[in-house]
Order: sequence, then C-alpha cells, then structure tokens
Amino acid sequence: MPEGHQGEGFFATSFDKVIGLARKNSIWPLPFATSCCGIEFMATMGAHYDLARFGSERVGFSPRQCDLLMVMGTIAKKMGPVVKQVYLQMAEPRWVLAVGACASSGGIFDTYSVLQGIDQVVPVDVYVPGCPPRPEAIIDGVIRIQDLVGKESLRRRSGEKYKALLESYGIQ
Repeated sequence: MPEGHQGEGFFATSFDKVIGLARKNSIWPLPFATSCCGIEFMATMGAHYDLARFGSERVGFSPRQCDLLMVMGTIAKKMGPVVKQVYLQMAEPRWVLAVGACASSGGIFDTYSVLQGIDQVVPVDVYVPGCPPRPEAIIDGVIRIQDLVGKESLRRRSGEKYKALLESYGIQ
C-alpha cells in the first residue's frame, strides 16, 4: 500500500503513487527465450511457482501490448537488432529483465558470434544471475522490477537523463 492518509471509508495519496501501484501489479511480460533459461521460465509460469501471483499472469507475444521484455538465453550477434526492434515496438513505459548468464554477459560463450550481454543493444533494468537461474531467482527478478516500477516517477521517462540513456543506445 502506498503512503497516504487513511480514514473510515477513504484513502488519500498522491497520483504518482496510485499509478505506480497499478503499474507494478499489472506487468505484462514478453518472453524472448532462446535456450535453457526459457525452460526455467516455463517452470516459473507453472502451477508450482505461479508467476501469476505477482500480477504477471498475462504473458504476451506481441511487443505492442507488453511492458516487460524478459530476454532469456544466448543471444547471437545477428539477433541483437531483432531484440532492439522488439524493444522499440514496445510502448513506454517499458522495462527489460536479463535472465541468466548468457543474456547478462554472454555466459560461457565467449565467441565471435555471441552477444556479450544484451545491455549492448538495449538498456537493462534488472539482471537475474544463474546458468540457468532457478524459478525462484526469476520470481525475485520480477519482484525487483515491480519495486522499480512502483517507485518510478511519472516524469522520469521525459527527463533529460533518460533521453540521454536512450540516445547512448541509438534510440530516438
């Protein structure tokens, strides 16, 4: 619950906090899974771990309807522009979760064809370590995204610092 004044039959708080509460409890993830981390994500969506408990029940496969890009697994350099295009097709505000060692840093694949972390093509908000990460770690990453979303100012995305970050990735 956000900070505010509570009485009998009412609750008053700021508009930023209400929007943050609504956003953090209605995240629509877009899984971009390429290898074993995707299998762990499937387990996370299953009945035993149930990611739906955290407001991320609707997994979408259209970037225009989702606001959390979950990149899981090895990303080849040829796939880098595709990841960036999917990111650009998502509506603002959008967040990125790098799941596993391969998406975070290239993992054990230090070769000419593997992207050494997706933060070379899109800005990443939260990294989930592991090879592959356990479902509990993926849930922890989603909770960290929720904390970030809930505390984010409505004006952050139009600020100079955010625009400079996007420009550093070649995003207008």
